[in-house]
Amino acid sequence: MTPGLRVQPETMMRRFPLFALALALAASAGAPLVAQVGQAVPQPLPYADTIPAPRDIPYPGTIRLEVNATDTTRGIFQVTETIPVAQAGPMTLLYPKWLPGNHSPSGPIASVAGISFTANGRALNWRRDPVDVYAFHIDVPQGVREIVVRFQHLSAVASGQGRVEMTPNILNIQWEKVSFYPAGYFTRGITMQATALLPDGWQAATSLDVASRDGGRVSYRPVPYETLVDSPMFAGRYYRREDLGHNVALNIFADAPRYLAATPEQIQAHRNLVEQELRLFGTQHFNRYEFLLALTDELGGIGLEHLRSSENSAKPAYFTEWAQGSAGRDLLAHESTHSWNGKYRRGADLWTPNYNVPMRDSLLWVYEGQTQFWGYVLSARSGLMPVQDVRDALAQTAAYYDTLPGRQWRPLVDTTNDPIINQRRPQSWTSWQRSEDYYSEGQLVWLDVDAKIRELTHGARSINDFARAFFGINPGDQGLATYTFDDVVTTLNGVAPFDWATFLHDRVDAVRPHAPLDWIAAGGYRLVYRDTPSDYWKSREQARKILDLTFSLGMTIGEGGAVRTVSWDSPPFNAGLTNGTTIVAVNGDAYSHDNMREAIRAAQGTRTPIRLLVKQGDHYREVSIDYHDGLRYPTLERVGTGPSGLDALLSPID
Repeated sequence: MTPGLRVQPETMMRRFPLFALALALAASAGAPLVAQVGQAVPQPLPYADTIPAPRDIPYPGTIRLEVNATDTTRGIFQVTETIPVAQAGPMTLLYPKWLPGNHSPSGPIASVAGISFTANGRALNWRRDPVDVYAFHIDVPQGVREIVVRFQHLSAVASGQGRVEMTPNILNIQWEKVSFYPAGYFTRGITMQATALLPDGWQAATSLDVASRDGGRVSYRPVPYETLVDSPMFAGRYYRREDLGHNVALNIFADAPRYLAATPEQIQAHRNLVEQELRLFGTQHFNRYEFLLALTDELGGIGLEHLRSSENSAKPAYFTEWAQGSAGRDLLAHESTHSWNGKYRRGADLWTPNYNVPMRDSLLWVYEGQTQFWGYVLSARSGLMPVQDVRDALAQTAAYYDTLPGRQWRPLVDTTNDPIINQRRPQSWTSWQRSEDYYSEGQLVWLDVDAKIRELTHGARSINDFARAFFGINPGDQGLATYTFDDVVTTLNGVAPFDWATFLHDRVDAVRPHAPLDWIAAGGYRLVYRDTPSDYWKSREQARKILDLTFSLGMTIGEGGAVRTVSWDSPPFNAGLTNGTTIVAVNGDAYSHDNMREAIRAAQGTRTPIRLLVKQGDHYREVSIDYHDGLRYPTLERVGTGPSGLDALLSPID
C-alpha cells in the first residue's frame, strides 16, 4: 500500500474478506473496532498454565536443606537443597510467595541469587515461569534420583534495603526464605530435613527438635514443610534462656551481654503471662513453646507468630530500662496469643494448601483484632504492663479511631485487604487512606463484645468464656482448625444468646461515623482529654522518637522537626503541611519539641496563630496554624464507684 494513502474501511472489506470477518468477530466479542486503517490492534497472547495444582498426597522422599549462616559480616546465607525425584521429565519448583503471618504476597524473591540446578554433577538448564516469577521449571533427565539446588539468600545490609536478618551478633533464619519446594503438593505432604551451619560459639533456639549437633553444625529432625516454615530460628553470640513453666521457654539474644540482665521480677512477669494464657484458653496446641526475643538495634525489627514459637524484637534496654515505660511490652503477649488465634484457629479463606496459592484476609479482624485485644489484656493480667498504662493505651486507640477521617468512606472490613494492597509501604495520608485498622479498631470491636456479654449475662460471663470455647478446643491437637464468620457467631450465641451477626456486621462491614466505644461507659469509664500526657503516652513517644500531637494540632513530629504524619483536614493539613516537611522554627525560635509544646500552650484561648518556618525540599515558607485548644491527651476517667467491667477484664484469672 502506498505510504500516506488512506483507504476507506468499506474498500478494505471488499478487497479483503478475511478483514471483514475479523471485524465482525471482534464486534460480536465486544472488542473495540479499528478507528482507522493503519492503527495497530493487538490481541492478548495466550499462555499455558504449566504449574501443577497442589494435591493432598505425600511427596516421595525427604528433601535435605542445608543453610550456611556463617557469613555474618556480609549477611549472606548460602543454601544447598537436595530434592529427591521419582521420575524423569518436567518439574516445577516454587519459592514461597504468600507468607503465613504476613497475609500478603511478600516472599522476597529478589533476595535470591546465584541459582543453579545440578543432577549427577551436571548442570541443568532452568527457566523462570514468565507469568508466575516465583516458579522455576527444569527437565529431570532419565536415571536421575535427586537434584541439587544451590543459591544465596541475601539479607539486607541496611534498613533501607529491607529487613536485616544477619548481624555480627544475631541472626534469624526463616526457612521459607532459604528454600524451594516442589509444585503439585500440599506443603503438609512434603517432608524436609534442615541443617544450619552457625558461627563458632553461637547458640541457637527454635521449636524444631535437634537430631545432632557438631560444633556450629545443627541438624534437625525431619518435619513437614509447613512445620519447618512455622519453626524459625534465632541464633547469636550473647544468649540467655529462661524456663517459664508449662514447657515454655524465653530465649533472649542481645547485641551485647549487658542487655541480658533481666531481674527475677521481670522474668516472673513473663511466667505470669504463660500462666494467664493457659488459664484463659484452658489448653495448649504445642508440646513446647519457644519465645525468640532479640534485644537489638541491629537486627531488623519483627513480631511474627507461629504455633510453637514467636519471633520478637525489642530495644536493647528492654530489661535494663524497664522502669522508663511499658510502651511495646504487649508484643510477646500478642504474638504468643496467636498460637491459639491465627495459628491453631484460622479464618477459612486465609488458609491455603501451599505458599503460592493466594490468601484472602477477610477475617483478620478476628485473627489480628482479637489478638491485639488479648495482647493488652494479658499484659495487664500478667504485670508486663501496669494496668493504668493499658487503660491509657486503650484510651489512645479509642480517641484515634473515633476521630479518624477515613471512617467517612472506608469500612473496617476493607482494611483487611491492606496487606495485599499496600504491604506496609509508606502512605501520604494514613488517616484518610486507613491502614490495617483491623488490628486496633478490631480490638475495640472485641472490647464492645466483652461489654455486651457482661451486660447480657449480668456479669456472669465474659469474653473469657468465648476464648475458651472458640480457641481452647481439641486439647493437645497441633494441627489447624479453620473457622468462618458463622462459626464466630455460633460460639458467641453459645456464650450469651443475642443477634451477634448484626452486632458484628454493624461494626465491621458498615461505614460508621464513630468507633465502637460502648465498652467505655459500660465498663464504668468515660473518655476525656487532659493537657498533660500519661506515663504510657510519654514512653510511647520516647519509643517512637516523636512528639505526638495527634489530638491537638493533628500531627506527629520526629527528630529534627521532621513531620511524620499530618491528619486529614487538620489545621496543619489546611495550612499545606505534609509528611516529609521539616519545621525549622516555631514562633521565631529554632524548632524543638519543647518549643512546639510551649507555642501550643501560648496560643490556647487566644486568636494568635502558631507561626512556623518550614522547609519542603529546597523551598522555605512561613505558615500560620490557626489552633487554640491547647495540648490534648486522651485518658479514661472512672465514673461512679460501682463494679467496673473494664477493671474486671484487666484483672488476672485466679
